[in-house]
Parts: sequence; structure tokens; C-alpha cells
Amino acid sequence: MTVAIVGGLVIGLSYLLPVRLLGVVLAVASMTAVFYLSSVAIAHYADALPEWAQTVPIWTTLALPFTIALVLITQLNIAIPALTLVLLFALVLVFFYYWLVVPLALYQRLREQARDQSIDSWPELSVLIPAYNEEGYVGRTIESFLAADYPDNRLELIVIDDGSSDNTYEEALAYASETVTVLTKENGGKHSALNHGLAHTDAAHIVTVDADSVIAPDALRKLVRSLKANPNAGAVAGNVKVANRDSFITRLQALEYIVGINTFRRTFDLLGVVTVVPGCLGLFRREAIESVGRYSADTITEDFDLTIELLKHGVSIHHSNAIVSTEVPDTWRDLYRQRLRWFRGNFQTVLKHRTVFVDPNFGLLHSVGFPYLVLSMSVLPVLGVIILGVILWLVIQGSLSQFLGLLGLFILLQVLLSLLAIRIENDDLWLARYAPLSIVGYKQFLDGVLLKSVVDVFTHDDLVWTGPERIRQREQTPAADDQFED
Repeated sequence: MTVAIVGGLVIGLSYLLPVRLLGVVLAVASMTAVFYLSSVAIAHYADALPEWAQTVPIWTTLALPFTIALVLITQLNIAIPALTLVLLFALVLVFFYYWLVVPLALYQRLREQARDQSIDSWPELSVLIPAYNEEGYVGRTIESFLAADYPDNRLELIVIDDGSSDNTYEEALAYASETVTVLTKENGGKHSALNHGLAHTDAAHIVTVDADSVIAPDALRKLVRSLKANPNAGAVAGNVKVANRDSFITRLQALEYIVGINTFRRTFDLLGVVTVVPGCLGLFRREAIESVGRYSADTITEDFDLTIELLKHGVSIHHSNAIVSTEVPDTWRDLYRQRLRWFRGNFQTVLKHRTVFVDPNFGLLHSVGFPYLVLSMSVLPVLGVIILGVILWLVIQGSLSQFLGLLGLFILLQVLLSLLAIRIENDDLWLARYAPLSIVGYKQFLDGVLLKSVVDVFTHDDLVWTGPERIRQREQTPAADDQFED
């Protein structure tokens, strides 16, 4: 597949670029390959790196190929239209952002498969399930844990009803037993519910899960194995899959979760700087949570905030192949509301921890984790808007063939990328047919929501929990409460 990718890239560019400019592009690609091989080596021998090497911002490495390319273009007196240069810049940036991440994710997958899977004894796990208006869902979540392949005497479930206005508490209470404890409290937000649950257990290992998620039978064992394999880990993240793949919009999200989320977590697992342990599923050492003061009310994405706090305190955060399935929004309105909350909370968290940018004492979080966050949350969306404007200008100016050629090349790369990412996840290869929309259509929708969230955060506009309407709840009632006050 790698040969096909490289061959297709060279052939495609040869039709679009002058020979001398093609040489510059191939030189940049060669440097990218060297960077990739170096990244694999660094990931493999991360523990042996000198401290100074872990604090060099990745910006310097990313800037190197662009700098050399500009020098070559200047020295060779290659005349490049400004718009073409912008498109080439975008191509190389996307190449860095994805085509370095996915091969590293493959490397992580192979290393994970070769890991020693033996466990001498299974630790006691306390599972916290915060729930607000999760009628029709919380029962399924509880049942998936009761059916898990994990010793019954080493597992306890604590469901925390956060002042629901529906029958969430009654539904959960039907499962109350020696294993399942059901609590209820006034509405205070998800962070408050999780802290309330922590106060009712003294277990050394804490699992957190959303009340609309269902775990695979072997998920708990895989979480524990990943934690045991990384003694310095404060937490490990679950592998989130989309459960409801029955419509166009949900299948788009299924592909996005594979390519845009799970592959990045696999890559960051190599360095122990996974930046988000998702609310869908995660395993924590209790001592790590206590060391940062438990969950904070400072942002509306408490899972992201807690993860960054843990990384700042020097523990590593890793990814696991523990599968958890979650229902995603099935309408554009609900998807918009979900992502608006995610993006607002992400920006709140980055602003809260902005000192990480300038303090090398935070190690790989400073040099790798935060730079990639900024790249994905600000640089790429803004660049996406610029590229869209350039494309429209090319069409207006009559350069339709050049536009179609570059667009086709981007789409080819995205499809091949998606196929490789799907193979890593052992998922449905047919999802790759939605890959072109990651270039045109879906990407612009997400970029628009992200840019709006930036404006909202800086203007402090309506920063509340904007939750999507649940499918099962929509079927039960004509209208549902759509805000989770936080």
C-alpha cells in the first residue's frame, strides 16, 4: 500500500507541477520520510531520550521542510503563482498532520499486539456512571458491565443520578444490588456527579463511563492490561466506536472517530501524552485523580481538563484497545450542538493551561501535545477557510482543470489514508467511501463550528452544556430537555 501511495502521489504531482518544482516537492517528501523514521525511533526509545530533547517544540521540526522548500524555490528561481504556493503549503501540512500520525498508529498497534498480556491478579475496579436524563440508556450501560469478562468480586458499579428530570434514577435503581449502588443528588454538572461518586468508594482504580455507552465484554481486562504495561501511567483511554451506523451522518462520524480520533490517540500513546481520556471510557489510578484535586468545574469538558492536569503533574496517559460503543448525533442540528460544546470546552481548557506553551518543564506535553492541539484547533481550520477561498478564486479565474487536479489528488490521499486507518482499527473498509467528504463538505462544516466556538469563548457567549437530543428519548417524547446545566 505504501508503494501505491507514493507512486500515486508522484504521478499526480507530475501532471500538476513543473519538473523543477516537482523536485522541490519530492525533496520535502524525502525529509518527511526521514522525520517519520526518526519519530518511530524516538517513540521506541522515548525513555532513553535526554531531557532537553523532550522539550524541543515540534514546531521547529515541522518548520524545517517548509524552510528548506522556500530556500530551494528561491535559489532555483522557480516562479510559482501565489495561489499554487498556498495549495502546496496545505498539501504538505496535511501530509504532516495525517501521514505521519497514521504510520505511527500502525506501529503502536503492532507493539500493542506484541505486548505481554499476562496479569497475576485483577485489581478491584470501581465504575462511576454519571447520568443526567439518560432514561432508555443507563440500563444498557449497567448491563454491559454486569456482562463483562471480569471477576465479579473485583467489580463495583456506582451510578450517580445528577438530578434528572426523567426516569433515569428509577431505571438505574432496578439494577441495585451488592455490585450496583445507585445514588441521586441535585443537578450540579458532570464534574460534580463524578466527584460525588469518588466520595462513595475507596477503590484504588477508577473506571469512568458515560451513561449512554456500552463496553465490549473484554474491555475492562484490556484497560487493566494497558495500565499494568505502563507503570507511570495515571490513566488509559478507551477506544471509542460509533454504535448507530445506520445513516449518512452517523457513518461520517464513524469514519471521523477512526481517522481523526483513534489514530491520534494511538500515536500519542507511544509518548505517553494522550491528551484526552474520553468520558465514554477511561481507567484511572485513584492517586492520580486525587493528586490534581479531582474533577474541576472550570471548563465544560471536564475529561479533557482532568487529562491535561494529570499530564502537567508528570504522569503519562495512554491509549488502550478497550472497545466502547456510543451513540452519536443523527441530525445535523444535534451534531452542531455536540461539537459546539466540545470545541468550546477544548478552547477553555487550552486557555486555562496556556502556560504549557512557554514552560519546557512540562516535557512532551509542551513540545508535542499542545502544539498538535493548536494545529488541529486553530491553524488547520483557518487554513481550511483560506484554501476554500483560493479554490473558489481558481474556479472564477477559469483554472478549473488545475483545481480539479489538486482536488483529486487530495481526495486520493484521503481515501488511502482512511483505508490504512480503518485496517489498523479492524473496522469496516466500506467507511472509506465517505473519505472525500473529509476534504470537501464535512470538513468545512466542522471548521465553521470550531471557528464559532472560538468567538464564543472569547466573548463568553452562552457557555453551557449544549447536548444533542437522544434518539431513544426522541422516540419516547415529542420534545426533550436539551441542556445539561454545568
